[in-house]
Amino acid sequence: MKKRQFLTSAAALGVSVAPAFGATKAKPAACAAAPAILTVSGAVKHTNRGALDPAFDPLMAKQLVRFTSACTFDYPSIASMPAVTIRPTIEYDAKQHTLSGPLLAHVLDQAGVPSAGDTKISLRAVDGYAVLTTLDNIRAWRFIVATQMDGKPMPLGGLGPLWAIYDADNIPELAAKPLKDRFVLCPWGLYQIQVSES
Repeated sequence: MKKRQFLTSAAALGVSVAPAFGATKAKPAACAAAPAILTVSGAVKHTNRGALDPAFDPLMAKQLVRFTSACTFDYPSIASMPAVTIRPTIEYDAKQHTLSGPLLAHVLDQAGVPSAGDTKISLRAVDGYAVLTTLDNIRAWRFIVATQMDGKPMPLGGLGPLWAIYDADNIPELAAKPLKDRFVLCPWGLYQIQVSES
């Protein structure tokens, strides 16, 4: 039997498999954390991970992300923050959709981002799309980190699992633009935020 099949079968049966030579003992299930899906780096006061390691952070390394420490969030921690609901008309199908998730400004507060309005915020998606804005803009346009669309979690490979977005229909300077131009600051598949003090 192949190793992967054996391990999968053992896990399905609830069998404990001993760690390989030199491996550390796994934490009990109650202590296991969900994987990080959002990394906030740069000018942050609260950190819970060390430097980027090109060998184990290849996506960030390929996209030229660099940091010596960062604040990471897993899906449950983001989903447990107070949610805001918006109903923008999105560019992909020109229909209104219900999007919900915490305010991006609140997520940044949790990471200990400087409160100065001119703080620069770079938002990066898994496909490499990156945009630069300011904390003032994030607050004024009430960006959210959407975790759900139309009442369902957004999958990786679709627009999720996180989407930095605002309600462009209710922002006059954006509502006046063609639909395809309203969301240039809204990366879907958001996974990394870089913070720079001015």
